Amino acid sequence: MNILGVPRNRTFSPNHIGNDDAIFTLTAQALEHRGCRVRICGEDDFLKAESLPEKYLFTMARQKPVVKKLQQLEEAGAVVVNSGFGIENCFRTNMTNALIKHQVPYPRSFAVPTSYTGDEVFEALPGKGFWIKRGDFHAIHKEDVTFAYSRREAQEVLREYSFRNIPDAVISEHLVGDLVKFYGVYGTDFFFWFYPYDSNHHKFSAYESINGKSMYHAFDENRLKQVASTSAEVLGVDVYGGDAIISPEGDFHIIDLNDWPSFAPCRDEAAAHIADRIFQRFTEKTNG
Repeated sequence: MNILGVPRNRTFSPNHIGNDDAIFTLTAQALEHRGCRVRICGEDDFLKAESLPEKYLFTMARQKPVVKKLQQLEEAGAVVVNSGFGIENCFRTNMTNALIKHQVPYPRSFAVPTSYTGDEVFEALPGKGFWIKRGDFHAIHKEDVTFAYSRREAQEVLREYSFRNIPDAVISEHLVGDLVKFYGVYGTDFFFWFYPYDSNHHKFSAYESINGKSMYHAFDENRLKQVASTSAEVLGVDVYGGDAIISPEGDFHIIDLNDWPSFAPCRDEAAAHIADRIFQRFTEKTNG
């Protein structure tokens, strides 16, 4: 089986360039151990290619023109993991709308244009402070996910996003509780979670001062795995990771879900499961 691998452009790996490269390389090696012939092509070269001999692709790409090209290839019969459609579903506004629509436990949130100057959204959000997150993509700069202590601060963040030509944003309530990070591979038993601040594993570690130190509230780990898997199914991604807030009462809310994160704390084990899922997807298509 001839497979094309498209790794993530370094621009889209804030503070995780080495980690993203490592999990991609380990997955490619695991596929080769299964007898696949793997060719690696960077995002820029992938975009330039007029035709591709491979019909099976695995990718961590996020560049929007690359995602569109992946979708076109899928519509023409190619099998892509993660799907270009799933990657696009993980853009913040798309993710928020989809998870809320499918009743996944998620913070109370509103997607708004960055030109928004009203008060209704802020009045509808309980608690103290607001999370403002760029809606059109993932966080690339630390300002792309910003905590605002007041409505005025939040409006200034929206204005700054507008100046940066970011068309929309998601405004969410602030939830009090433990931040946990998780990684999963859909259709397998693999699921790993941990407290990122305990190991200094977070893209923007300054958020710890806002979220607070981990209090290690008890919660149902199997329920988190189930909800994370449901979220991945809703968004259409096989390789995923995300964040959740665990309340003092043990309830939790998914606050983010990404296509193919770094799996840094567990990548040696995860790579084999990722390769298994990719191989399964490809052979399902072949046998079908």
